[in-house]
Amino acid sequence: MSWFTKTFTSTIGRKVLVAVTGLFLCSFLVVHLVGNLQLFQESGDAFNIYSHFMATNPIIRTMEIVLVLGFGFHIYEALVLTRRNQSVRKVAYAYNRPQDNSNWSSRNMGLLGTVILVFLIVHLYNFFWRARFGEPNMIPIEGTEYDDLYSVVVQSFHLWWYVLIYVLGQIALGYHLYHGFQSAFQTLGLNHKKYTPAIQKFGALFSIVVPAGFAAMPLYFFIKDVVL
Repeated sequence: MSWFTKTFTSTIGRKVLVAVTGLFLCSFLVVHLVGNLQLFQESGDAFNIYSHFMATNPIIRTMEIVLVLGFGFHIYEALVLTRRNQSVRKVAYAYNRPQDNSNWSSRNMGLLGTVILVFLIVHLYNFFWRARFGEPNMIPIEGTEYDDLYSVVVQSFHLWWYVLIYVLGQIALGYHLYHGFQSAFQTLGLNHKKYTPAIQKFGALFSIVVPAGFAAMPLYFFIKDVVL
């Protein structure tokens, strides 16, 4: 077994991979949120143009592969670490109370990750799969035909059960980010008495603002078009 394999199959190596891929996915969340804010422009033209750019730009298409690999490594390594932690806790529970020195999100990262994964599967099928392999209606914008993905998204946000899944997914994401963001910096050894408090505050803010931004979209369209 090579040093590379030994390093990245060890507990520490796997934690580093989870930390690096997690921070990478955090950057994706910011980009994804900013792009999806185009939904709030009523005509839908801005979102359809943005979606067309994301689906056809060769650089973006290449980054999709990197993104898929990032998700894959993050999920797999996190599952392996969760199973290892569970086996250790069976012994630890007999000697101490882990809830005394940890928060709820840190003890339930596996559960939170599972909820997020279920949401992600539903989300990808409903939007990515239908956009890439379905046949959405076409709409003319300034003389050019675009897939009307705005209507696909808005119609999905009119379904109460999908809005519920979406919001629950964002709540789970918020708790996941609350622990994961700070933990990633700690795992990478980026701890300093001067900067760690700022990282913790930024992580807490990030774990609220980003999920709240995503959750606001389905809630906005459901309340505006269905409830009112």
